Amino acid sequence: MREAGGPAVTAERPATAAQEGPVAAPAEAPPGVTGRRALHLGIGVVLLALNLRPALVAVSPLAGTIRDDSGMSAAATSLLTALPLLCFGLLAPLAPRLGRRWGMERSLLGTMALICAGTALRMLDSVVALFAGTVVIGAGIAVANVLLPGLIKRDFPARAGLMTGLYSMSLFGGAALAAGVTVPVQQAAGLSWQTTLACWGSLAVLALLVWLPRIRSRTRMPAAAARQAAHPVRGLWRDPLAWQVTGYMGLQSLSYYAAAAWLPTMLTDAGLSPGDAGWMLSFSSLLGITGSFLAPVVVGRRIRAGVLATVGALLCAAGFVGVLLAPADGTYLWMVLLGLGQGAAISLALLFIVQRAPDARHTAQLSSMAQCFGYILAATGPAVLGAVHDASGSWTVPLAVLLALLLPQIAMGRLAARPRHVAGR
Repeated sequence: MREAGGPAVTAERPATAAQEGPVAAPAEAPPGVTGRRALHLGIGVVLLALNLRPALVAVSPLAGTIRDDSGMSAAATSLLTALPLLCFGLLAPLAPRLGRRWGMERSLLGTMALICAGTALRMLDSVVALFAGTVVIGAGIAVANVLLPGLIKRDFPARAGLMTGLYSMSLFGGAALAAGVTVPVQQAAGLSWQTTLACWGSLAVLALLVWLPRIRSRTRMPAAAARQAAHPVRGLWRDPLAWQVTGYMGLQSLSYYAAAAWLPTMLTDAGLSPGDAGWMLSFSSLLGITGSFLAPVVVGRRIRAGVLATVGALLCAAGFVGVLLAPADGTYLWMVLLGLGQGAAISLALLFIVQRAPDARHTAQLSSMAQCFGYILAATGPAVLGAVHDASGSWTVPLAVLLALLLPQIAMGRLAARPRHVAGR
């Protein structure tokens, strides 16, 4: 059967239990938004997504300055990037409850308020405030990570592929922007690292102001659908398809964050300057924007999702092999391959969450499950890869580990791509 892509998400053929698993569609589903309202909501989603990485990614280019100024150890400084990932995983189960209690619109507005508050905390000249602000920012992003796919499922049922592409493209775009301009802005304006980090809070303020009118113009739901949405999904954690979606999310996140943490060091050890090595990572993120936008748009139109999951993993494999065999020669090519492959993978992981759920309630719960395990797994990646490097004395074994992990990623991707819906009621 032809995989349903973005515009055809709601047109998936009903399946029998023997053929393709349960399809538990709600009796009354909201039709989604249209016209000018859809445009305004789409802009709001993009602005929200743009805020889900810069406040965290901006720490990495400033890590040396922060360490020297604060006197923190390298291990303590690395916690500034590990803590948010742990927040993503540990707090993900709370997001559906907040969405049911306060509504998606108010909860998402609250996430931007948390990012603003965390950014303000980090302006204080205190290591405790720096870590506290980072945790607050991570909490806000954790909730938004889970609720945004559910919002897309609810308000854009006929354009889920396009909106997922814009969402994931904004994630990569925000990360690439923060990685590329944080240090130049600091140097050009002569700012302290605290003020430089605070600059990214202005983007959250903008998103908060744009999103504020959504509190008064929430999507209207039929009474039966509203009553159903108020209850949590039962039985999802026993569903094999839900675990397959979770497995794909976790494995691609592990691969991405482990590679991002150590690629600049790998390239520096191969002879590139630190500046060039950092630029290569930023360049890879820029290519990730293209891969993350195109993948959900072409699914079902020109290529099946399972095939695309395989192609994305193979692109990453080619990039890792290139870094292993000739890291200093053809580096741009290896970063192009990695960027396209990783961008396609994260976009497909988000699309699977939307497509494999029959309604917004299941989407939020599946998103919570997938991101809980996915980001906890991803948080271990950099440390494990670093330990493998220390034990082996080279980058050959760590890169071999990353290549080996692509095999189960392909398997989970092909299983998660099957046009079915998760169980649960």
